[in-house]
Amino acid sequence: MADKRNGKEKYPHLFEATRIGNLRLKNRIIAAPTSPSCITTEGHFTYEMLAYLEERAKGGAAVVTYGEAIVHSATGKSHNKQLQLDSFGVKQLLREASRLIHNNGAYANIQLSHGGMYGGLESVGGTDGRCSEAYGPSEFDMPQGHVKEMPKELIDEIIDSYGKGAKLCKDCGFDMVQVHAAHGWLFSQFLSPYYNKRTDEFGGSLENRARFFVKAVEAVREAVGPAFPIEARISGDDLSDTGIGMDECIEVAKMLDGKVDLINVSCGNHEDPALFCRTHPSAFFKRGVNVYLAAEIKKHVKTPVACVGSLNDPAQMEEIIAGGESDYVEIGRALVADPYIPEKALRDEAEDITPCLRCYECFGETVQCENIKCAVNPKIGLQLFSRNGFAPAAEKKRVLVAGGGPAGMQAAITLAGRGHEVTLVEKADKLGGNLHPAGAAYFKRDIAKFYQVLINRVHKAGVRVVLNTEVTPAYVREAAPDVLFVAIGSEETLPPIPGIRGENVVMAIDAELHPEKLGKKVVIMGGGLVGSEAAVAFHAEGRECAIIEMKDEVAGDVNMLYRGGLMPEIEKAAAIYTNTVVKEITDSGVTVERAGEQFAIEADSVVCALGFHSPWDRVDALCDEVVESYIVGDCNQVAKIFEAVNDAFYAAMRV
Repeated sequence: MADKRNGKEKYPHLFEATRIGNLRLKNRIIAAPTSPSCITTEGHFTYEMLAYLEERAKGGAAVVTYGEAIVHSATGKSHNKQLQLDSFGVKQLLREASRLIHNNGAYANIQLSHGGMYGGLESVGGTDGRCSEAYGPSEFDMPQGHVKEMPKELIDEIIDSYGKGAKLCKDCGFDMVQVHAAHGWLFSQFLSPYYNKRTDEFGGSLENRARFFVKAVEAVREAVGPAFPIEARISGDDLSDTGIGMDECIEVAKMLDGKVDLINVSCGNHEDPALFCRTHPSAFFKRGVNVYLAAEIKKHVKTPVACVGSLNDPAQMEEIIAGGESDYVEIGRALVADPYIPEKALRDEAEDITPCLRCYECFGETVQCENIKCAVNPKIGLQLFSRNGFAPAAEKKRVLVAGGGPAGMQAAITLAGRGHEVTLVEKADKLGGNLHPAGAAYFKRDIAKFYQVLINRVHKAGVRVVLNTEVTPAYVREAAPDVLFVAIGSEETLPPIPGIRGENVVMAIDAELHPEKLGKKVVIMGGGLVGSEAAVAFHAEGRECAIIEMKDEVAGDVNMLYRGGLMPEIEKAAAIYTNTVVKEITDSGVTVERAGEQFAIEADSVVCALGFHSPWDRVDALCDEVVESYIVGDCNQVAKIFEAVNDAFYAAMRV
């Protein structure tokens, strides 16, 4: 069958070949700098890291960029584990990485970075292996500790390290380098008049504050030569009182004009939770929220400009480039969720792109376990083991999948893809399970897109789907499958609170799917992720909300990076009562107790968001009917989308 690449006609600007320096790029899509902690304690790549980069190249991006390679590890290592370009032995896997990227059709790029004062301070990247001293533009006391003013001799040494690091990367086969001057790291700190109080040639005027950065770029140019492409990452606006604004960012871009080959425009600060979720936009921001910054910079320079901002829709990317807002699009987390976005766009298969949920599971795993995972892509973090694909099943089996939620659908897709005969039975009138209520809120549309992608894949895989039917032990006996997958989901917890069955009580799932059942004033019992996000959604619809949580904080079960963006929304949406217990539900609201005191909170509606539990008795009854069974999703253990998708995928690989 001929290889149809209709996407080139549909997205002509996105797939236009261009030239940067000595490189001819096959499209205008660049895999943005990402840096999972798949790094050794010596600061070297691991083979898992190589497989991660390799898959990005397989996916069709013109350029694949590794993020935050530290050029001066004695002072600049801001994370527990980072690639250290001055570490002995680093060259071998750097060279292998560039070869793997090339062998799969992309150019290899690498970001040169230095954490500045965060090299010696606790940062979002961790506390282990910090440098012995924290050096910044000026002497300063931070909440994490004391910062020393960086001496002139050290500035010169670091400038030299940028040149050496760039030359090493070029020698190891990399085709480009990117100099990082955004997100609150070294050069961003020097650009800031808040942190930079120096009176020498590196402080005072913007020209002086930018001198360190510009000199580093010049050192890189001298090291790599005139035709070798250099990219610079800058802010279009730091969006902070401690940084620089758009006007000065434009001036910095002008200083780079003609010195670099590409200007990548980002924003924000990694060390400020409120800005982290703008640098890497959360679900509360529109797709492409930061593109306007690149568009503004582009008006003032001749150098090509690249934009970022949680982009994952080829149609939007085409519009950005066709409209002259940016010359290139750089994609980060979206390529974690689906590394094959460029290839799917080229094949005009955008409807099969797995959407990034912007849930920060990828970042959270990097911080927590020094690896990477993705809620919707079970291969991420395990690319080394899946790089050659998966073998078809040795024996074709008849498989019954009970339950059409995310776990059931993923299991069915994977099983069918491996050659099994699969029947998927769902008691509701449609597939999707709890993804429907989870994707109902205005800021959760990515989840709605995700379940539609899964539904499409189920049908495309040739799975037989039976709706409006509950799988019972009798059903299993009659079907007599070779294999049973139990994915029947969880049940909402209904605690024995007086009044819990009153007409004014609405269960969380029902409330999310049918908010019209709610009155003007809503009390939400339970301040976990479900209750907290529900409050944000209900508030956006014009309701007055209150959250009752027995623990000392709401959304405490959420990874810290998503929580950083979620908490401001919760605080705007609801009155929060922590360390508070609901004693009774009345016709006029709830009676609660806090610190031994009882008081009433008025409400028209009371939403019960007190968690879920697994129906193990029903699970066991189904499993008892077959010899070979697998339990996946919430009916195994109540968890998140990641566990449902991951566990179902790998269980299906074992059949």
